[in-house]
Amino acid sequence: MANHYETVFIMTPVLSDEQMKETVQKFEKILTDQGAEIINRENWGLRKLEYPIQKKSSGFYYLMEFTAAPNVVAELELQYRRDERVIRFLTVTMDKYAVAYAEKRRNNRKAKEEAVAEEPVQEQQPVAEETVNQESNPVEA
Repeated sequence: MANHYETVFIMTPVLSDEQMKETVQKFEKILTDQGAEIINRENWGLRKLEYPIQKKSSGFYYLMEFTAAPNVVAELELQYRRDERVIRFLTVTMDKYAVAYAEKRRNNRKAKEEAVAEEPVQEQQPVAEETVNQESNPVEA
């Protein structure tokens, strides 16, 4: 029986964009090779950590939501531990309420992205600089 899972992992901030994408693809491949279905992916980007981890104060956050058998999670977490680019991870089993909330969150996020894409680009008007006439405001000595 497949359970619904959500995993968030933090990668070291010294990675380039290409290295970060390779790391994410590695973990996605581990999941798909084990028969998991990836439902959602979110790159949260570089964020400041609440406290230093391995003498680093920031990290790249990435979230994946997937359905899989319980043994797949054990393999995924083993690979997290083996990879030196991952500094923290957390995988949780989602109950029906968490699944509904995650779906609602995805839909809201998608609606916001579509609204931003449809919004026309507004041209900014140059602000006229006010000139100060020093003669009309004499400074008293």
